[in-house]
Amino acid sequence: MSNRQRQSEEKVNGKGAGSGERFVYQDDEMLEKSFDWGQFKRLAVYMKPYSKQIIPIVIVMMIVGAITKLSIPLIISTTIDSSLHVGGDAKFLFGMVALMLAVYIIQWLSNKYRIKYTSVIGQRVIYDLRHDLFRHIQRLSFEFFDKRPAGSVLVRVTNYVNSLQDLFTNGVVNMMIDCVQLVGIVIILLTINFKLGAAIIITVPLMFIVSSQLRKRVRRSWQTVNIKQSRLNAHLNECIQGIRVTQAYTQEKENIRFFEQMNEDNKQAWNRASKLNQSFGPIIEITGAIGYFILFWYGASLIQSGEITVGLLVAFASYIGNFWEPINRMVQMYSQLLVAMASAERIFEFMDEQPTVGEKENAAELPPIRGQVSFENIVFEYEKGRTALNHINVDVQPGQSIALVGHTGSGKSTIINLLCRFYDPTEGSVRIDGKDIRDVKLQSLRSQIGIVLQDTFIFSGTIRDNIRFGRLDATDEEVEAAAKAVHAHDFIVKLPFGYDTEVQERGNALSMGQRQLISFARALLADPAILILDEATASIDTETELRIQEALKTLLKGRTSFMVAHRLSTIRGADKIIVLDHGRIMETGDHDELMKHQGIYYGLIQAQYKFLQDAI
Repeated sequence: MSNRQRQSEEKVNGKGAGSGERFVYQDDEMLEKSFDWGQFKRLAVYMKPYSKQIIPIVIVMMIVGAITKLSIPLIISTTIDSSLHVGGDAKFLFGMVALMLAVYIIQWLSNKYRIKYTSVIGQRVIYDLRHDLFRHIQRLSFEFFDKRPAGSVLVRVTNYVNSLQDLFTNGVVNMMIDCVQLVGIVIILLTINFKLGAAIIITVPLMFIVSSQLRKRVRRSWQTVNIKQSRLNAHLNECIQGIRVTQAYTQEKENIRFFEQMNEDNKQAWNRASKLNQSFGPIIEITGAIGYFILFWYGASLIQSGEITVGLLVAFASYIGNFWEPINRMVQMYSQLLVAMASAERIFEFMDEQPTVGEKENAAELPPIRGQVSFENIVFEYEKGRTALNHINVDVQPGQSIALVGHTGSGKSTIINLLCRFYDPTEGSVRIDGKDIRDVKLQSLRSQIGIVLQDTFIFSGTIRDNIRFGRLDATDEEVEAAAKAVHAHDFIVKLPFGYDTEVQERGNALSMGQRQLISFARALLADPAILILDEATASIDTETELRIQEALKTLLKGRTSFMVAHRLSTIRGADKIIVLDHGRIMETGDHDELMKHQGIYYGLIQAQYKFLQDAI
């Protein structure tokens, strides 16, 4: 068995590879706290905006529906007893039938409008909840996403929020109706005949004692289902994103086998939860049967003794049917509530996450940047004990171009991440124009920094929309001017619809070089005071790069720029080159100075020359 196969099986079976520990994503551990009504209260807050608009109408409709439903057995009882005494007077019977018909019509109308308005409330609540969750996720720091697979985040915004839909559209109101109906039935039964009513109702505590033993197991089983679904979504997202690698290494069968195992796990978890959930039904049926047995056994003796009439016995039978019906719905609702609360726990788990990079309460707007940047005694750790930068001191003057050079893992991209404040330093400070960037608003900072990454992200939409993402209020002429400046215009106009050509997800229909040219245009359209190029020309052919270099001479003029690159053509013209190794600055100077020094930089350049010569 291959190492990957063994790891796959260990992951599916709940163990880390070779560790014997349970394999879980950080956010997919079982929540051990008991059922928390506080979660329900947090959900109820989303109904508050509609409390004065729609909820009063729903409550009125709910009360009218409950009263009409409770009155029907009494009408039937009165009709039976009166008919037996008055000999079945046709006029009286017609009047009672007409009354019953009117009651049913009122009940139907009240239910119709109640369902209409509860559906409106439910959809608005789900909309607000999903909006708040997505908005909150957008604010979270890179550290949050570093530790979670994309599928695990996606499942919360889609599946988990959707699982709350029935709760808000029907569940809450139906539970209120059932509670009102139950209280009404108990009062009516005890009022009609206290002894018979008490004898029947005494079976209810028995049902709750037995069913209470199942509640914790049911809650945990639905939590397990959510965890399995979250992992399944995470793996599915990973497989889709990595399909090219999978097919390139002919690992389709392995991926299918792994997915089938996870899918089987998910199915088994769902079956176990459903089996436990369905256990409530027989408990209610048995308790209901006991109630009917008491009714007809004890009720018959009360008729013989003259304490109740036949009509009242029929009313009792009807009320008992109506009594167990809402209890059955409430038990099902409780199961639905468990599913919803398991989802709510996961949703609010994300909502309670706070950005590790946040704004101070008194954060000020960063005025237009001149471009002076300083890194003062920077120490940074991605994790405790894992030092990425060690006492970095850099001073950059406005308009200077800085090249960051070093082996993979030397800390080049980390410096860029700190400058954009994607992370905060463990020690020291980053200052722009003398201001600590932790003291200014993030939007005012990042809006003045443009960045082009090696792994360019292209959104679904048109070429024009993707370029305009750098500045949403830009005109078509400005979009095209930015494209021309980076030599993207020539290939764009050759596309079927030019700038209005729709690109697929992540721009898969475009070459890597074309995607990078679009990202160049996007960054330049934003007209940033500080421009960052993070291996931005790595996937561009030499001819295209030469044109870009000419464009950059103009575009970088007057801007402070940071370039992470290995190509000599990109590095050579920089005002200052900083050579990094294992998070430390080893050399600083321009190209000529560092070549004369014949240190680490000299070795990197010589290695690059040798590689190019060997390639030729």
